[in-house]
Amino acid sequence: MRALQASTSYSAGLGISSVAAPLSRPCRRLGAVAKVEPTEKSIEIMRKFSEQYARKSDTYFCVDKGVTSVVIKGLAEHRDTLGAPLCPCRHYDDKAAEAQQGFWNCPCVPMRERKECHCMLFLTPDNDFAGQEQAITVEEIRETTANM
Repeated sequence: MRALQASTSYSAGLGISSVAAPLSRPCRRLGAVAKVEPTEKSIEIMRKFSEQYARKSDTYFCVDKGVTSVVIKGLAEHRDTLGAPLCPCRHYDDKAAEAQQGFWNCPCVPMRERKECHCMLFLTPDNDFAGQEQAITVEEIRETTANM
């Protein structure tokens, strides 16, 4: 089998070379997934939870409040669609099954056991990206996620 080399150009002007799959290989079709906006109620619930858990665990939000906002909004979306605040920063083959199992529901097991937050929502004071805040407003969440 022979592979073909392809070069793809992106709007950023970067050229990326890759090796194409042999032509005899079946292609998978990727479907588009609609993004669901979380309810204001869920955003508020996850905002309050995040503030309380940061205080309880002696952790801080990221110095870039945009990170905190996106994660809280993702948790709220999963709360609405899955019934649980499944970590929005990981890939899952079956989100519903993962939410039901609970390991990655916020606060996830690595956070509870070792204070390791993959999402950078809860950062220990010694983390270079930790800010000084344990609070965020709904307005900050709206402003930083408005164009996403």
